[in-house]
Amino acid sequence: MESARFGFASRRPTDRVSKLAVLRVGLTGGIGSGKSRVAGLFADLGAPVIDADQLSRQIMAADSPLLVEVFDLFGHDLRREDGSLDRARLRERVFADPTARARLEALTHPAIRKAMDNRIAELPKDTAYVVLVIPLLVEAGWCDQVDTIIVVDCPAPVRIERIMARDRIDADTARSMVASQAPRQARLQVANDVIDNGPSSTPRKLAERVRMLHERYAGAGASVR
Repeated sequence: MESARFGFASRRPTDRVSKLAVLRVGLTGGIGSGKSRVAGLFADLGAPVIDADQLSRQIMAADSPLLVEVFDLFGHDLRREDGSLDRARLRERVFADPTARARLEALTHPAIRKAMDNRIAELPKDTAYVVLVIPLLVEAGWCDQVDTIIVVDCPAPVRIERIMARDRIDADTARSMVASQAPRQARLQVANDVIDNGPSSTPRKLAERVRMLHERYAGAGASVR
């Protein structure tokens, strides 16, 4: 299996993963944990980063076929005057309704996975590893799409405070957003590596941890070429 080739904890990768030499590093964590900050540090070190949320925005751009399906399924009141999606309103709608959230994910996840595969296929052949930022990696059952998993870990109370400040929402809404995702322990159980981004973390500690992992992943990816 691919993960065994790279010397990481055993996983059951798909055939698609096992045919690629590039090491797929799944980066995940609860909302407000700091995934984007960590991804930026990897990018600063030269690692290619592919973000599932950014891909989602691209495939649901104004007038795209997928966005038309979203409007038909969840309501045309989600359409802004310029034709784009009111993501805040959609988020409120699906967070309050688990069934609606499941329908949205069934519609968008296959398209996101296809877009991610296409982006990986376009990487230079000498790429040692790629960071795949997948917020719902655990919830979507995508663990077998990557070779190793980083979890950015942070206690829920701290995440709630960050979400409130970032999105300018109340505490109840922030708590419901946190509660809608997989429990913290469920993410930690699938982690090969954990990055602490809680109260005890500092920018320097975070950068040092990312640099250590970058060097290890780069070496592991190069070793199989």
